[in-house]
Amino acid sequence: MNKELIIENTIEFVKTELKNAEGGHDWFHIERVFKNSLLISKEENVDIFIVSLGALLHDIADAKFYDGDETIGPKKATEFLENEKVDTEIILHVVNIINHISYKNSLSTDGEKFTSKELEVVQDADRLDAIGATGIARCFNYGGFKNRVLYDPEIAPNLEMTKAEYKKSVAPTINHFYEKLLLLKDKMNTSTGKKIAKERHQFMELYLKQFYSEWNGFK
Repeated sequence: MNKELIIENTIEFVKTELKNAEGGHDWFHIERVFKNSLLISKEENVDIFIVSLGALLHDIADAKFYDGDETIGPKKATEFLENEKVDTEIILHVVNIINHISYKNSLSTDGEKFTSKELEVVQDADRLDAIGATGIARCFNYGGFKNRVLYDPEIAPNLEMTKAEYKKSVAPTINHFYEKLLLLKDKMNTSTGKKIAKERHQFMELYLKQFYSEWNGFK
């Protein structure tokens, strides 16, 4: 099994699959998560091959763009990896990463739980891309994609959402900061993830302060 070649083929596969994807979930998102996964892995005892495949394939078919169908991503990843002759045990691990990486799944109390150091690394890298300057850009890009209101002072954030409520939410984009983004700093798994998240979290707090100042018409 030529791991370097498989990684190269995976990159090309993902680029093709996400060619016309929404801007916050396109190849460039995958590339950032991939690079940050490798960065975090330097301080962790993990299988780099599994981390790499998990990072590259984690959003190959994000359920929110497939009417909530959470089976398409794992199926596409499995078929691709089988064609690449990847060991079954590795494929199962990568699919488990795909199935358990998302924030919404952390809100669920049902189903099987899966943990691994590789999942922790990729999950941290994915969550880092949801916060800070890039996270803010992605947040508003998706809000625009869904034609959501920027902010409505009359609609308070829902801080006790279930997974089902989270998936169906049509709340203003600013609410997403309180319902997810500002919570991620304390959900990081690794020391590197926590360090980077702290800085990005502070930037979001500064951004929100400026946002409300401008929204209210004074500084």
